[in-house]
Amino acid sequence: MSAYAMAVAGSEPFLERAPLLLRDAFVQLLPAPTQWLVHHLITIVAILAVFGLFFAFTTIAERKLLGRLQNRRGPNRTGVPQFSILPWRFKHTLFGLSQPFADAVKALTKEDIVPAAADKLLHFLAPVLVVAFSLLTFAVLPFGRNLIPVELDSALLYFFAAGSATELTIFMAGWASRNKYSLLAAMRALAQVISYELPLMLSVVPVVLVAGSLSTREIALAQGGWTFGIIPHWNVFTPWGFAGFLLFLVAALAESNRSPFDLPEAESELVAGHLTEYSGFKYALFFMAEYFGLTALSGLGITIFLGGWQAPVPFLGFVPSYAWFMLKLVGMIGFFIWVRGTLLRLRIDQLTRLAWQFIVPLALINLLNAAFWSLTRDWTGALQLVRWVISAAIVVGPFVLLGRKLNAGRAPRTYRYATS
Repeated sequence: MSAYAMAVAGSEPFLERAPLLLRDAFVQLLPAPTQWLVHHLITIVAILAVFGLFFAFTTIAERKLLGRLQNRRGPNRTGVPQFSILPWRFKHTLFGLSQPFADAVKALTKEDIVPAAADKLLHFLAPVLVVAFSLLTFAVLPFGRNLIPVELDSALLYFFAAGSATELTIFMAGWASRNKYSLLAAMRALAQVISYELPLMLSVVPVVLVAGSLSTREIALAQGGWTFGIIPHWNVFTPWGFAGFLLFLVAALAESNRSPFDLPEAESELVAGHLTEYSGFKYALFFMAEYFGLTALSGLGITIFLGGWQAPVPFLGFVPSYAWFMLKLVGMIGFFIWVRGTLLRLRIDQLTRLAWQFIVPLALINLLNAAFWSLTRDWTGALQLVRWVISAAIVVGPFVLLGRKLNAGRAPRTYRYATS
């Protein structure tokens, strides 16, 4: 059934179907042989436009929020017309939003410097491919009840396959630069990404086990409904789901090179990691891919733990589903910005030890917890309370024991300073 027929039939509110109605109205004006191609092109352009602008305003939001956390203003001058008659305070708070576009113009016009000994082809392909692979992950995210670019039964497998391809581009950037610092930094970045890719996947497996599907749409639909009319059936509101969500957040921070795991390109170092020999717009492409990856991981976390496009309470169900998804996405990005402005960077040994000695075991234990939760779904009455207590104990007990073992024998570091 077309979007028009469903809207006329009154199966869903108009605002819910509005994006599809607009797309179908445009496609039907074209010759029939070209409609399928234009249909897919509109989807691609919409993703690029929406998340391209989302990336631009995320950068300015992050810079302003970090400025506030550090007791400064952040960027607030760019784009103010000299002839404006608006009051000074209004100008400098409103028109500073054009800072991302000024940064884009600067990146496009800066000189592209390529080392003489570099592999020119791989040096060019690395930033292009990292952005392409990051954008591919958006294809299977359900942005709304009817806004799923590509609906696959194995959507989660596709998501992780496309996301894992960025590892190749990281090593490609370091290798093509013909710089020993870039190569060593690329290998360190790969060690980080590989270390946290396993717990990232393991944190998702319990959701697949409980939902019984690899489809992102089916996983989101499985979280529909409310208990007592107010508590949504989101996975995060279960003991195993809450633990999995926390593990997912930590792994997502490391996978997207965000603080406190931003070791591949640490600002305190003398070189910029595997990006040392990149400049101009090529450098900006790596920066863009990092934010695209963070946005895609946030969208995945929303889908599998926070109910996807589902409304938090029933009486707000009239709000379009894609609006709820975007509101949750803004909240997730805000959380990652807050973490960046709060926590200090880890050392590489702390980073890898945290992954292999703490997060991976907890993720495996949480998988057993999800299996227990799934096998006891028929428990009723007082057994439901017993089910919650056992599931919570499976989460809390190993967390305390592994946390103590992780810090055993490692007393706080003592700093001694030379005296005259």
